[in-house]
Amino acid sequence: MPGQPTAAPLERVIAAMAAQQRHVGGRLHTELADHIPSYRAVPRELLDEIWHRHFQRALAVVREGTVPAPEDFGEADVARDRVARGVPLSDGLRAFRRALSAIRDLFIAEATERGLDPGFIVDRTKCLWELADVASLQIAAVHRQAEVDSALFGARRRADFLRGLLYGTLSAAEIHSGAAIYGLDPSRPYRAFRAVPNGNVGPDALERSLESHMRRSGRGAVLTVLTVLDEAVAGVVEARPEIGELEMTAGLGPSTDLAAVHRSFRAAGRLLEAARAYGLRGVYDLSDLSWRVAVVAEPEIAELLLDRYLRPLEAEGEFGALIEESVRGYLEGGRRIREVARSAHVHVNTVRYRLRRFEELTGTSLDAPDTAVELSWALAARDLGACPRSPA
Repeated sequence: MPGQPTAAPLERVIAAMAAQQRHVGGRLHTELADHIPSYRAVPRELLDEIWHRHFQRALAVVREGTVPAPEDFGEADVARDRVARGVPLSDGLRAFRRALSAIRDLFIAEATERGLDPGFIVDRTKCLWELADVASLQIAAVHRQAEVDSALFGARRRADFLRGLLYGTLSAAEIHSGAAIYGLDPSRPYRAFRAVPNGNVGPDALERSLESHMRRSGRGAVLTVLTVLDEAVAGVVEARPEIGELEMTAGLGPSTDLAAVHRSFRAAGRLLEAARAYGLRGVYDLSDLSWRVAVVAEPEIAELLLDRYLRPLEAEGEFGALIEESVRGYLEGGRRIREVARSAHVHVNTVRYRLRRFEELTGTSLDAPDTAVELSWALAARDLGACPRSPA
């Protein structure tokens, strides 16, 4: 090794450097606050602690001339702290390089003043640069891992809060503390939201697409808190989300305060189930689906009404199908026989005969309010038979 000094001169350099540790650290702290704003969030005592760690490691490199292996750098605690305080990796690396540069400059000054061999000074300076390189790579690795861990923890915490909120298992104190974390206002009403993707997209991809779409549309505040629960995207929203061209089906519960949003979530689940049963795409609330939600939820009643109103027509064969077509058009068209005839390209008397034959076969009157309600229910149930249902 070029110009290897005896132990005494080198130790005098190291002692001189150690005597200036506090002073150089104070100057460095000021520089970080001035040039790296994110470091203003880091308490002085924490910066002093990590500065001491870097300084002592650098002194060991100067003394021994060897650089620690990457796994010997215990930077995970620092990385977690910086991530939690919102310090970007680039800022962390800039701060570290400033620290190592200050130590390098201090070593060169003290070693030169005390007459150490220039070749030795160059050698140890290279060691300090190698230390900076190795440590930078390790800092970057542990910082990125800390970011991943933090994101996963944040996602789990958000999911746990939403699960408790939407299933009604949180106390009032837990609701208020969670609301403060996620920017919810306990004094404002919210609506529960539950959605599933259509096609081959998974719920995680749908969640990301929803969030991205809301940001692009300038309405990011609408999707207030969102996560994946039980293979569906669930959350609380302030208003009906705009989903654009996203292939999804969603149920939107009624507005309520946060303490009762679990009831809105149950309603959102029923609405989602109904919308999927009818093969619909988009976001649906009770005003959209109305009584049709009950058709899905009450299959026994649907069977009863199918037996009463539609299955008696099956014995008529093709004519029974024409009767059902005319009855459907009569109800959906506001009971205007001429409109039904025009749409079916038949005479009005043909429509009247079909309607009369329906009443004979079912023993009911189309003028009776109950018949209109029950027949509409039966027709909706018949429609569902053509649309395969999937679990929500």
